[in-house]
Amino acid sequence: MSFLELKGVTKSFGSNVVLRDINLSIARGEVAAIVGYSGAGKTTLINLIAGLTRPDTGTVSMNGKIITEPGPDRGLVFQNYSLLPWLTVRENIELAIQAVFPAWTADQRAASVEKHIRMVGLGHAAHRRPVELSGGMRQRVSLARTLAIDPEVLLLDEPLGALDALTRATLQDEISRITQESGKTVLLITNDPDEAIYLADRIIPLSAGPGATLGPDFPVTLARPRDRRAMNHDPDFKRLRNQIVNWLLGPGGRVVQSVSKRLILPDLLPEDLDEPRTLFGTSRQPRRRSEQKREVVEIR
Repeated sequence: MSFLELKGVTKSFGSNVVLRDINLSIARGEVAAIVGYSGAGKTTLINLIAGLTRPDTGTVSMNGKIITEPGPDRGLVFQNYSLLPWLTVRENIELAIQAVFPAWTADQRAASVEKHIRMVGLGHAAHRRPVELSGGMRQRVSLARTLAIDPEVLLLDEPLGALDALTRATLQDEISRITQESGKTVLLITNDPDEAIYLADRIIPLSAGPGATLGPDFPVTLARPRDRRAMNHDPDFKRLRNQIVNWLLGPGGRVVQSVSKRLILPDLLPEDLDEPRTLFGTSRQPRRRSEQKREVVEIR
């Protein structure tokens, strides 16, 4: 039995079909990545797994139980950080711990907070509020807060999409290290094939919408830990990257449709600028083609 499973899932918003016939199985401890176009429905897919929305048809289950609502067994790291601006780094993490583990003592909460602050390398900024942090530091807090509630599944919804290239690479290294050390089941949502290959054990592309569907599995057999510089020269990396990109541009690409339309032009002739103007304005009025008459004048 799969640990996390979606069977025949379809999701629409009004008349807009976002996802159609989604079937996905993720094993316990696996790091899987969904790669697709912006606007294809990747966030909708992860929201279904998080229990933030319900499918129109089909089922979403974890460990054999149907998911009907959010729960602490699934930790979601948002793209926009979602930190409380009036709380410090330490307080944001502690608030999540207190909500999930209300029976813990103050010492237990404090120990867990410090552990996860050190895990993401923010010991020097534990007293700061989000406004005092860079984008990369805020995302580290968001990741630490999610890990602190000890979820069985870690859901990463394009967590690095808003960061610059250098910060993004640094956090990719951190996520790779943390996920390997924790052994958690991870589902990464991204639009970057290189990021997916660097972090995941298996990649499943999502076709362009509307009515997006999942494509074939692409196992990532590159050895861990992965070296970014060496990986760029690895023939297996290049082959895998080309296969994913070719599927996204080919079978999973946007459908180009042509529409034929009959255009009806207005029955007006352009103004004749050679006609003289009058003292109080212009006598040049728009003329209709149907009003235009031809006459023959004989000149002797």
